[in-house]
Amino acid sequence: MSIAILWREELKEYDFGPGHPFRGARYDIFLRFLREHVPEDDNYCIGEAAPATEEDLLLICAKDYVDFTREYFKAANLGLAYPGQFSRYHSLDNMPVGKPGRLEEAARLVVGQAKLACDLVQQGKFAKVVSIGGGLHHAKPNYGEGFCLYNDVAFCGRYLMERYGLERIVILDTDAHGGNGTMEYFYEEPRVLFIDLHQDPRTLYPGTGFTHQIGSGAGKGFTVNIPLPVGAGYESYKLVFESVVEPLVKEFQPQVILRNGGSDPHFGDQLTELGLSVEGFRMIGEKVREIASVVCDGRVIDLIASGYNERVLPYAWLALISGLAGWKLPVGEPEPVSRHFPADVVFTQTQKVIEEVKDNLKQFWTCLR
Repeated sequence: MSIAILWREELKEYDFGPGHPFRGARYDIFLRFLREHVPEDDNYCIGEAAPATEEDLLLICAKDYVDFTREYFKAANLGLAYPGQFSRYHSLDNMPVGKPGRLEEAARLVVGQAKLACDLVQQGKFAKVVSIGGGLHHAKPNYGEGFCLYNDVAFCGRYLMERYGLERIVILDTDAHGGNGTMEYFYEEPRVLFIDLHQDPRTLYPGTGFTHQIGSGAGKGFTVNIPLPVGAGYESYKLVFESVVEPLVKEFQPQVILRNGGSDPHFGDQLTELGLSVEGFRMIGEKVREIASVVCDGRVIDLIASGYNERVLPYAWLALISGLAGWKLPVGEPEPVSRHFPADVVFTQTQKVIEEVKDNLKQFWTCLR
């Protein structure tokens, strides 16, 4: 069965304006790259979703937050000022520059794609669905930050539990930044096992995602933060998957896996300091595919948006999808391997992080003892 890739031209409106790190051109760049290298044929099917409704958004957001966000970004797109306390609802990095795109409308589309992805997988139409533009993991119920307006990852989790009655969902966040918004949504939720691989939060926004943050109440033990040292590359990621991610997911036995994250763990990213190669992204996709085939009949919803080097971005995204789909397509390295990352020189530090993770969680998981 081919995979479904959700995309619409209107995604390019998710654009914070000239000079901002998050521009909407990334979506067209990737679709052109995909079509140049992989024919649609039996490999994938491009699908379009309808934007999220007000009711959809209220599943994850407070009404006053939705109202302000809708009106503020509509005015910004028209070059108008909107009265109200921006800082009450959004961080400064969400403030658009110059003339932004129709951001809020595009954000609704991203959530609409998340909803359709859940429906397609749960109704058995596709085992794997990729949402281009998804993974806006910093947004919270009443506060947007980190270039994120509405958290489509959280929407998937809540929608799958409420609409389809799922009781075991894995969210695997491989974005270089800690998924603080998603973590907040599910911190007390035992039906969601949230596993987050990210750069050491002492060195990168949002400054959360430490090994001791393991959930609370009924959800204690179901949040797994794996803060990787600066420079962590292929061998570090491979070790984390084999010693933590794979055993945990197999013990939890989820009914579906949600993965989010784009190209920002790459060594050439302009906002982060990890050391992953393009081949490392393929490895992530392959690991997810292999685990899903064992625990949940291959069901995966994949959400991809991040990355701040537009030269690297299409290569890393394609490598991720190729690994997930099982395509044998070779994907090269767009930039020379930096002399700073000739090998995974922080591998020993990664081993220490893994030991901390196991110590904090071994009372909850047999596989970590």
